[in-house]
Amino acid sequence: MSGVISEPVDRFLVESPHEPGECKKVAKNVYAQGYLYNCDWGCMSGVHKAWVMIEAEDEKQALWVVPPILRSNAKAFKLVKFDPEVVKEWEE
Repeated sequence: MSGVISEPVDRFLVESPHEPGECKKVAKNVYAQGYLYNCDWGCMSGVHKAWVMIEAEDEKQALWVVPPILRSNAKAFKLVKFDPEVVKEWEE
C-alpha cells in the first residue's frame, strides 16, 4: 500500500474471544505459554477477549500465541503505520 512506512518485521494485533465462564481457564493457559503479561484483557468490562501485539512473519505465525483450544476463533490483524507526509497529500 502506498504511504505505508516499511517495518523490518510485520506487527499483528491478535484478538482471542472466549466465553465468560472460561476466563480463569484461558488466563491459566496463556500464563503457561508465557504470554500472560503481554496480553490485555477485556473480561472485567464484560468484553471476554484477550488482545496481544506481536511481531511475526505472517498471520498464521501470529496466532501461535493463542492457546490451541481457542485458536480457531482468534484473529490476527496486520498493523501498519502511515507515512504522515503521504497522508497530508491524499485527496479526499
